[in-house]
Amino acid sequence: MLILSPSILAADFAVLGKQIKEAENAGAQYLHIDVMDGIFVPSISFGMPMVSSIRRVSDIVFDVHLMIDRPERYIEEFARIGADIITFHLEATERPLEVIDRIHGLGKRAGISIKPATPVEAVRPFAGRMDMLLVMTVEPGFGGQSYIPESTERIRQARRMFAERGLDTDIQVDGGITVDNVHVALEAGANVIVAGSAIFGGDIGNNVRNMLGAFHKFEVG
Repeated sequence: MLILSPSILAADFAVLGKQIKEAENAGAQYLHIDVMDGIFVPSISFGMPMVSSIRRVSDIVFDVHLMIDRPERYIEEFARIGADIITFHLEATERPLEVIDRIHGLGKRAGISIKPATPVEAVRPFAGRMDMLLVMTVEPGFGGQSYIPESTERIRQARRMFAERGLDTDIQVDGGITVDNVHVALEAGANVIVAGSAIFGGDIGNNVRNMLGAFHKFEVG
């Protein structure tokens, strides 16, 4: 199943609730929420109060991406305030299996994210435990970057790794995805697409429908 997860990092926070509903009503299935701490990545975005507030205005799947150091400190809190999927960075913790188990123990789906420089092979030990792998297609921490071309082969490697074990694990991509290049990630094996500026820049409803149209074009192919 192909899934669109618009990233609110590119939204207008002055009218965030309204824009979330626009994306949801147009057909977006997830909402991607980037939590940055200024330590693991240079930028600071938003934290628990923001997530808690927007949970009250939408029932969409909250796809929470923790770009924070030692994410194990906050798993319970993000689960409590409404996260449905909690993705943490392999590079940010020394206890990835513990983090996965804690997320699952709270009834949530667990994702692992890797930076562009981290080999896909690094997640092989956790292939049967995670629900989703997020392959970063830009350096994490800033919106509006261009897709790194080498990411395409990394997505292929990830899909092969899961297929070798008979797994149909979700592969998410995040960074530089537009309606014009999304087919590249889909053809490589990604099925959960994060898009920020491509959705929240301009007419949100039309942008969502255009991206979903690109999904459909790929599927019928």
